Amino acid sequence: MKKLFYEKVGRRYRPVYEYDNELLDAFPKGTHIVMCYPGGSSRRYNIDANYAAMIAAGRVAEDAVCQAIIKAAELRPKKTPLTERQRLAWQELKESFGDDLFSLNGASTRDIAEAGVQAMQVEAEKLMQNSAVRQAYEQFQLMCALTKGQNS
Repeated sequence: MKKLFYEKVGRRYRPVYEYDNELLDAFPKGTHIVMCYPGGSSRRYNIDANYAAMIAAGRVAEDAVCQAIIKAAELRPKKTPLTERQRLAWQELKESFGDDLFSLNGASTRDIAEAGVQAMQVEAEKLMQNSAVRQAYEQFQLMCALTKGQNS
């Protein structure tokens, strides 16, 4: 449904723009992912279709990935404490610094990325318990196998 909006210029009203609900919700050429959830929606435009499953899993697992990254990014001593006293001292340091402890030293990028990937795998395993999701994934794998090598 199109609507015209007007602006008063002097003593007259002149059309300034047109609002078209269908036009705004239209998609450009390409492959896109749309996720709807309570209170909103998310759209990813012009994605590589080969990565659609991974992108969708990433969006579903976003909170779990963030929590895994936070856990992986926790500070830790360069070497494992050798004594019980050192371990207790480190625990006390963590408790006394609280959230400020994160600004002292960080985990490697590799550790953080691995934690994110592992969280995605856990979330994917949870989703695969649903028979409809498992069937859709098997069909996706079949299509990949059938089309493999056609784009080379």
